[in-house]
Amino acid sequence: MVRVTTPGVRLLPNAITVLALCAGLSSVQFALIGNYPMAIASIGIAAVLDSLDGRIARLLDATSKMGQELDSLSDGISFGVAPALVLYVWHAEGERIGWVASLIFAVCMILRLARFNTLIEDTEQPPYAGEFFVGVPAPAGGLLAMLPLILELQFGQGWWSHQYVVWVWTIAVAALLISRIPTLSLKTVKAPAKAIAPLLVGVGLLAAAIIQFPLVALAIALVLYLAHIPYSVYRQRWLAKHPEAWMAPPRERRAIRRSSSRRRLGLRPPLRRVVAGAAQRVRLQRGEQHVARAPRTLTDKDRENARGPRRRSWRRIGLRKR
Repeated sequence: MVRVTTPGVRLLPNAITVLALCAGLSSVQFALIGNYPMAIASIGIAAVLDSLDGRIARLLDATSKMGQELDSLSDGISFGVAPALVLYVWHAEGERIGWVASLIFAVCMILRLARFNTLIEDTEQPPYAGEFFVGVPAPAGGLLAMLPLILELQFGQGWWSHQYVVWVWTIAVAALLISRIPTLSLKTVKAPAKAIAPLLVGVGLLAAAIIQFPLVALAIALVLYLAHIPYSVYRQRWLAKHPEAWMAPPRERRAIRRSSSRRRLGLRPPLRRVVAGAAQRVRLQRGEQHVARAPRTLTDKDRENARGPRRRSWRRIGLRKR
């Protein structure tokens, strides 16, 4: 049966993309009037809408080439141009170095999106490549650039709000955007059935924290995102060495990880206890074949040792029984 997509259904994901674009541009208007909390909230809303349009397009079977191009242009403006202008309005004070840092951030964001579009059509990637982004994705990069502003709004002025610290941070985030560092993609994260209930409780607690303490929750989320990058690099390198573990169930993947860690540390599984009369196991060197010794004939001493220690007799030690 051929599924026909109506023009109205195809319009829905593109409409969400346009809304994300409008939310991102609105952050510049809020920054111009000095309403920085709403500027941060606008970029956050654009990030949420950006994560929904692609999923809705795939669910409704309404993906199109125009939608992909529109999504990339919207991300470039919402998470590249808008954060750069917000930071420039907030902390530039007309200095040239501030404008240079803003330009670097916007250009790196556009380059990151252009590379992302080329990697989509690359069919020579390994199967586990879909589990990672190459570099920091656009929504995360746009929010990471706003971290100094978030900290100042929550905790007041400090070293994090110093002018040169802000511009160095902006350039550092721009470098993460165009880097080859792998970062985890939440699209491929799967949770076991037993973890569904605790995860839903965690989502509820996260929603409550965002409602009550929005800036603190956002700052903690961004710091945790930065902290996950070393684990993501380790995971990508491990999957590159064990590509067969990508399609394996979680239990088998854990077994492969344990065996590889034993080989890396040079550990061997413990040998079983030798029982009298059984074949003795020979410790093998690497590359040697298994050799089994023939069972030797038991002597009287071996039989006594097998029966265990003798009970002491009072006659042998020279004592009299009372």
